[in-house]
Amino acid sequence: MNSLTQLRHSLHQHPEIAGEETETAQRILEFFKPLQADEVIENLGGTGLAFIFKGKKPGKRLLFRCELDALPIQEKGNPSYRSIIHGKAHLCGHDGHMAIICGLGEKLSQNRPESGEVILLFQPAEETGDGARAILEDSRFEQIKPDFAFALHNLPGFPMHQIITRKGSFAAGSTGMTFQFIGKTSHAAHPEDGRNPAEAISKLILALPEIRKGIPGYCLATVIHVQIGSLAFGTSAGTGSVSLTLRAFDQKNLEQLIEEVENKAKQLAKTENLDINMQFQESFAVSKNDPAAAKLAEQAFENLALEVVEKEDPFRWSEDFGLFSQSCPAYLFGLGTGENSPQLHEPTYDFPDELIETGVGIFDRFVRNQSEGKS
Repeated sequence: MNSLTQLRHSLHQHPEIAGEETETAQRILEFFKPLQADEVIENLGGTGLAFIFKGKKPGKRLLFRCELDALPIQEKGNPSYRSIIHGKAHLCGHDGHMAIICGLGEKLSQNRPESGEVILLFQPAEETGDGARAILEDSRFEQIKPDFAFALHNLPGFPMHQIITRKGSFAAGSTGMTFQFIGKTSHAAHPEDGRNPAEAISKLILALPEIRKGIPGYCLATVIHVQIGSLAFGTSAGTGSVSLTLRAFDQKNLEQLIEEVENKAKQLAKTENLDINMQFQESFAVSKNDPAAAKLAEQAFENLALEVVEKEDPFRWSEDFGLFSQSCPAYLFGLGTGENSPQLHEPTYDFPDELIETGVGIFDRFVRNQSEGKS
């Protein structure tokens, strides 16, 4: 078993969820110590890490990003390296992504690029959508702001080692929204004496399909939670809330969807004489692939004779790498984990070790092509 596989198994055994990735970051630091990066930035955007490898001559700065965090889900598979932390597990493959970037670190340690710089970024809190924003808002990010940013995601349902690409939007943007309506309780026998939010919440839910129809392109509004009053049969509810997930393939469409749902909620609150509070949670920007970054990637896929499939529509799920695509030319692609693989976030999911070498080879080719002027 090579060092990268051992590392992934160790990371898999000791998962940490978003915002808690201290020990995971320490394991990565230990791995990089003998690799002698030219610079190391610790505690970036929280628990994040950046390792900087400088080329022999000036040139473009390439950033490769992976994620430190696991999921708050109990693992039900039985690998020999099964999670030892109850209720937490690497069921999205971030352990594999980290191993790939560590492997790229090994390659760079042995052979610096001809030109430019390479930043290996280990980002916290991808699963909550907080990590990319925290990295980008950290003042030290200016030291490593890249000319291009790259990331991959392992994808069940596609042949092992197959590359899944898309021009333009690769994955949807999304946001969670909670609307709390505040009225006044009354006796259930005299609901007219109170202000019950049930009707406003019902009308908001029923209005969602019409709001969606008015927005060009794909968008989706999913009701995920509704709560009204309490289980007191003599009381007409005085408060209630509805939580939605809104998503779209285009950032402007997503922003329009958010605005129109928000306006409808405010209008209903006013009509029903209710106060309203709004809260955003787990916001992810659309992941959009830049044409110049795509050209660099496509050249590498061709060099390595990898099977590439272009997806007709973007993925409906979201990835907070989308925020990087708003700050610099960026490119996100998929790497197949097998057609019969469990899906991401399922309790038996486990990143295939054989993909580590493939991922390292792809990213190393990105670096060599760019530094040698072959893009």
